[in-house]
Amino acid sequence: MARITMRQAISDALREEMHRDPDVFIMGEEIGVWGGTYAVTRGFYDEFGPERVRDTPISEMAIGGAAAGAAMAGLRPVAEFMTINFAFVAFDAIINHAAKVHYMFGGQMKCPVVFRAPGGGGRQLGATHSHTPDVIFAHFPGLKVVSPATPYDAKGLLKAAIRSDDPIMFIEHATLYQIRGEVPEGDYVVPIGVSDIKRTGSDVTIIAYAQGLQVALSAAEQLANEGIEAEVVDLRSLRPLDMGPALESFKKTFKAVVVEEGHRSYGIGSEVVARLQEEGFDYMDAPIKRVAQFEVPLPYSQQLEQSALINADRVIAAVKEIL
Repeated sequence: MARITMRQAISDALREEMHRDPDVFIMGEEIGVWGGTYAVTRGFYDEFGPERVRDTPISEMAIGGAAAGAAMAGLRPVAEFMTINFAFVAFDAIINHAAKVHYMFGGQMKCPVVFRAPGGGGRQLGATHSHTPDVIFAHFPGLKVVSPATPYDAKGLLKAAIRSDDPIMFIEHATLYQIRGEVPEGDYVVPIGVSDIKRTGSDVTIIAYAQGLQVALSAAEQLANEGIEAEVVDLRSLRPLDMGPALESFKKTFKAVVVEEGHRSYGIGSEVVARLQEEGFDYMDAPIKRVAQFEVPLPYSQQLEQSALINADRVIAAVKEIL
């Protein structure tokens, strides 16, 4: 298998699905002639033309509404928001229309749209461009939410999302575009709503996703040097949320740390901890710890921003506390 970046994996998934299905098209700000803010769609305009690669006005409300409408009319749009922070402007289209139409019309209407959006902190983009609002979108039934952490998962999950008849928020962490990983050259999909064990261990379970997974894996390697073997579970999908692998791992290790870049209060980690407690209470040997972003608007200063974000040292400290 080739080792490619996550940026290339996402780009390959889009290109392959556009070749496979003529109903698939992409739309967003500067995705055509410019090739996308993160260069994911570079070359697409020349390859597929303006009908299937649509540069939009600077209006997320228009992007969200047009994409939802096109999906209801039978196409399969992939709409890119330049950053997930701008998706707030399109909230009505995403939550009140795309996520609800199948239910409200008794299953007669489908809305097979994918909303792609880079999110997260760590790129010195300031407080209004560095949100990790994954839990907000995952809160609403009818909308699936996916957030990959590796190139392999990014490609397979995006292809599965494009082929799905459900509306899907596909969140790409902005600091992961350059990471490399092995990706098959042939066609494959990764099922949405299925968690994955990325590292086996017997002493403690670390549950994470997206950038949090990379932090968790780094912490696990450092812990291994001290004789502590951590099992690392990647959620991959936030709705539907597959707790099976995490729960089985917890039953083996009796201890858990949940890692997320979102805020600790009302976060994804809160939901994971609640479900572990509800379904695995008899296996709990210590309080379940959460490692999350500190609850401040992210500063522009690189040093201050990094101090507010999650890191391996904080995960290691949490593990050692419960051990």
